[in-house]
Amino acid sequence: MRDFNPNSAFLFVAAGIIVLFVIAQSVFFLRKAWLRAKELGIESSMLWRVVRGSAVFTVAPAIAIILGVITLSKFLGLPLPWLRLSVLGALTYELPAATSAAAALGASISERVTDPRVYTTIAWVMTLGILSGLVIVTLFLKKIQGGIQSLKERDTKWGEIALTALFMGMISAFLGMIFADVTTGLKGWIPVFVMAISSLLMLICGFFVRVLKVKWMEDYALPISMLGAMALSIPITRLLG
Repeated sequence: MRDFNPNSAFLFVAAGIIVLFVIAQSVFFLRKAWLRAKELGIESSMLWRVVRGSAVFTVAPAIAIILGVITLSKFLGLPLPWLRLSVLGALTYELPAATSAAAALGASISERVTDPRVYTTIAWVMTLGILSGLVIVTLFLKKIQGGIQSLKERDTKWGEIALTALFMGMISAFLGMIFADVTTGLKGWIPVFVMAISSLLMLICGFFVRVLKVKWMEDYALPISMLGAMALSIPITRLLG
């Protein structure tokens, strides 16, 4: 079978068309919102302040998204991660989904995918998995929110416990991947050490925000902790790998 190129021109064009369509939607609704604001009598100076403020605060999450694209492009090429993280996906979902699918197929995420069957399977897993969120939000979010609100009104303590349990369940799913290889030896602890460093960096950022009142760092704590942990993962891997 001829090697598959995940960076082919066709994939770039296909992904680019979809991304341009999403950008066009954003521009359309931005224009509609601007015109509606003018109808309500909001001054242009106020609107431009909102635009500038929003643009500044999109930098922080954009950095995290770029990191996700770079991470996934190492073995999936650039078009698919670019498409996923530009339209619907999130790094906290896309990377675990791609890694799990690759592991099930016996593929390594440290090498570029050249088998079209592996590539399409990973793409389908990433796509179908995240569609469940769209279905649940569209059909059942109002009912779920109503149930949680009803529980909180009946018993505030148990309502808070339920929300905490849901959050801890989500965190536990990611921790399973981090601790999956600890029994293989010191090398298997590398993800744990990287997670600990990332947590420490997040705590340091929290200290600056809450104690030293460095408010701008609040929006950049996530990319700082991610970039710092990724940078320090290199010497850790060389030392323990």
